Amino acid sequence: MKKLVIVESPSKSKTIEKYLGKEYKVVSSLGHIRDLSTSGKYGFGVDIDNKFKPDYKIIRGKSKLVKQLKKDVKDADFVYLATDPDREGEAISWHLYDTLGLKENYKRIVFNEITKNVILNSFKHARDIDMNLVKSQETRRILDRIIGFRLSKLMQSKTGGKSAGRVQSVALKLIVDREREINAFNPEDYYEIDAYFDSFSAKLDKYKDKDIEIKDENSAKDILAKLDKEFIVESIEKKEKNKKSKFPFITSTLQQEASTKLGFTSKKTMMIAQKLYEGVTLEDETVGLITYMRTDSTRLSDEFISSVYDYITKNYSKEYVGNVKVSKKVDNVQDAHEAIRPTSINRDPSSVKPYLSLDEYKLYHLIYTRALASLMKDAKVEATTIILDNNDYKFRATGQILLFDGYLKVYIDYEDSEDKILPKIDEKSKIISNNIEYTKHTTKPPSRYTESKLIQKMEELGIGRPSTYAKTIDTLIERAYVNVIDKKFHPTEIGIETTDKLQEYFKDIINVKYTKEMEDDLDKIAEGDESSYNLLNKFYNEFEPKVESAFDKMEKKTPVETGEKCPKCGSALIVKQSRYGKFVACSNYPECKYIKNNNEQVIIMDCPNCDGKIVEKRTKKGKIFYGCNNYPKCNFASWDKPIEEKCPKCNSYLVIKNNKIKCSSCDFEK
Repeated sequence: MKKLVIVESPSKSKTIEKYLGKEYKVVSSLGHIRDLSTSGKYGFGVDIDNKFKPDYKIIRGKSKLVKQLKKDVKDADFVYLATDPDREGEAISWHLYDTLGLKENYKRIVFNEITKNVILNSFKHARDIDMNLVKSQETRRILDRIIGFRLSKLMQSKTGGKSAGRVQSVALKLIVDREREINAFNPEDYYEIDAYFDSFSAKLDKYKDKDIEIKDENSAKDILAKLDKEFIVESIEKKEKNKKSKFPFITSTLQQEASTKLGFTSKKTMMIAQKLYEGVTLEDETVGLITYMRTDSTRLSDEFISSVYDYITKNYSKEYVGNVKVSKKVDNVQDAHEAIRPTSINRDPSSVKPYLSLDEYKLYHLIYTRALASLMKDAKVEATTIILDNNDYKFRATGQILLFDGYLKVYIDYEDSEDKILPKIDEKSKIISNNIEYTKHTTKPPSRYTESKLIQKMEELGIGRPSTYAKTIDTLIERAYVNVIDKKFHPTEIGIETTDKLQEYFKDIINVKYTKEMEDDLDKIAEGDESSYNLLNKFYNEFEPKVESAFDKMEKKTPVETGEKCPKCGSALIVKQSRYGKFVACSNYPECKYIKNNNEQVIIMDCPNCDGKIVEKRTKKGKIFYGCNNYPKCNFASWDKPIEEKCPKCNSYLVIKNNKIKCSSCDFEK
């Protein structure tokens, strides 16, 4: 009889079955087969009074699959559970074990890459399911279910928000807090003075030995009046510096770089990485091109390191061979994973390009090049600083020359590295400027989070896991808590209100510190150093009284009425919010499900000129414009879409024009 191997995805099963031969049958569970039910108190699917015992049920639509898996198990002599090498994968293996009635006739195998040698070798290290990892994942799922169900129900009944969650709501708070920093920011003008010479420029830096700040134009003019065209070269300092390559990718840094360098969303990055991991059919083989893409380890296997050193020596010379990087970060690094790397350094991007889509090629090229560069020698630059004196006003000029390209030999396309060569001049010599002028600048508020920067911040603060970043961001957008404008997150009105209400009643729980400590406790469960029951019991005894108090005391948001009546039932029409924006619907929902036709009216925002609403309208020729629904009493109209934000310079409303945010009145532009 055959040996049965159960993996998570069908494409992976096809790849692995080719490696194992006829003795093995490889099938897929299509991810999780069971999840918490929605029975019991508050629909948690958890018996709170019986030590938080979970009640699992087969996921809808998977009964037929489970029936087939049971038949496959019955027909097999032995079963190998080969789900993904993380806590989620360990939990899936346990659910398969429990549901399929496995006893002694099973083993768990793990692998970080889908290549023939690694797959065959994994069978030599078969083991039992690690129940500490399973308990850690189960505890996380129960926590997220309790917090999600209770807070989502609260938000739906009080604010109109769709959901709340342990990680989701903290990520939203980061975005809202940043928005408030921006709104509270007071821009200040400042001036800089630059001296221009034939082949370089220098910036005013100090007066005598003190830093200098120029706050107004008169001060800038006063300084200019004291300057001569002749400068004395006070000092020239040259320093040789090493420029180090970065670590190979982990999940968060891959998502960040793919966003910045390739313009991919985190969701798109992970979908493409999954395909590259599971297997690609090349000319003479089907093979996984990269290692497992959900990891927070920067470790590289000894075998891979050795092969890369040989590759570097052969293709670039021994001079380019570098050292293995050792990470100082040890907190929360999960299991014994590797970094994300190519499964073979000899499969260079150009050789596999014919078998990949353009986006697959771009991501593989990025992963391959980053791993290769991480093991190459540092680049060397000569940094030059020239200090020029002009009547005790000190001007600074800096430049950089690349002496040895090192890892930049392969990574130059992904990194800003540009020579800025300063001329050869002697100390104490005199040079004449062509022009000295001042320029006005304005201090800028902190930037809104891009997807890349938000992921970076979440990782830095220790909230969430590599596998949760993309889903968390997706949820914030789906729930209409944020809008993405020019690739930056703008919190919506409902997103801000949801955050404020959660902070009013749950600031001890919905915060960075608590969320990170929870991640640490979940790690302790995975290591066998913490009890799942103790963690859940302590949390629930703190959490539930706060929820009950919030249901009792939190004010319910009053719906904004449009002044119109529902044509179906006569109830008032109100403004509602969806992920696509505001819309008008009946207040008697769910008894009446009337929604005003979007072709009639799409509400954009409150009118800045009256108490009406700015709505989307069309000319007779079908061109969209934006006007007040109080027309003709209010004649507000705009070809550009207005947004609920005022210009920091003139206080007029801002509009979206050519994918940029601009002022409707002045020259301000974000």
